[in-house]
Amino acid sequence: MQDREVKIPISVLTGFLGSGKTTLLNRLVHDPRMARALVIINEFGEIGLDHELVEKAIDDMVLLQSGCLCCTIRSDLIDTLQRMSDRADRGEIQKFDRVVIETTGLADPAPILQGFMTDHVISRRFDIDGVIATVDAVNGSATFDRHIEAVKQVAMADRLLLTKTDIADSACSDIVAKRMAALNPAATIIRTMPDGTIDPAALFDVGLYDPTTKLHDVQRWLDEAAYQVNGVDHSRGDDGHGPHGHGTHAHSHDVNRHDEHIHAVCLVFDDPIPGELFDRWMSSLLRLQGPNLLRFKAIVNLEQLPGPLILHGVQHVIHPPVALKTWPSADRRTRMVFITYDIDESTLRASFARVVYESG
Repeated sequence: MQDREVKIPISVLTGFLGSGKTTLLNRLVHDPRMARALVIINEFGEIGLDHELVEKAIDDMVLLQSGCLCCTIRSDLIDTLQRMSDRADRGEIQKFDRVVIETTGLADPAPILQGFMTDHVISRRFDIDGVIATVDAVNGSATFDRHIEAVKQVAMADRLLLTKTDIADSACSDIVAKRMAALNPAATIIRTMPDGTIDPAALFDVGLYDPTTKLHDVQRWLDEAAYQVNGVDHSRGDDGHGPHGHGTHAHSHDVNRHDEHIHAVCLVFDDPIPGELFDRWMSSLLRLQGPNLLRFKAIVNLEQLPGPLILHGVQHVIHPPVALKTWPSADRRTRMVFITYDIDESTLRASFARVVYESG
């Protein structure tokens, strides 16, 4: 069994204005299975807390009868999380075993994720579990066309919730779902119930670490099989050294659609990679293309390591790498999945070849 310090998982709940994020959150905070969760929100009024379910209010906190503790963001999000953690340590509030953070409808999740990755105090106690994004089945397509923020929220998510399917016709819902799948092939799409009811288990524990097995579940986390198109594997090239394809869009080309700028790419390499060259490539990629690397995950076979190196990044920021002592399966290929803005597969492959193959 792999050693691991138990950290508190953080889930980021995002979604464009009117997408049903508030309805979902209101249902979650009343679920008994959220009894030891801390929910950080912008304002209490926005989630419509039922007064009969509120046990007591303290300063900027509300304790529900379910046991769930809610607090509002005071100044900076990192400061709020640290303050709540310190209060739990001092016994002033109940200890929590999960954190859910609600973003504003126009928020880009990237700065939030980057803040957790770069703050050493937070990263010692907390882990990013996943990003949950809500999408309105009625207005989703129009929102994608008009607002790049909504497209990025979907592209960076681990779980996608298609809401308002009860009032949208099935054809409209299917169109929105297809666009979501093209933007982010590996994210699970869940169609919510009309009243917003959903099993929290479907939303949480989607990160690299599986709390049920106490092990790193790389296959589930990467889900590189999702980057196959119509059953054909486009993740690798005929020469065995690289990819030849990426997630394609199920619609005609239209440069005015924000979707056209988002690429879902999976790179697969058979042979171990020299560590120095891989570091050089990643440094160059982050320096030159950082803002357009919306999110990436990787399991890398480096020549110098007995086990794989696990990488997770958002734009130019990489979460502290995890070096596993052993491979979790017999598959020892390097696999990297990217969600990018205006960076296609050929660009990524060419940059890798210039640094790794031509240097070798």
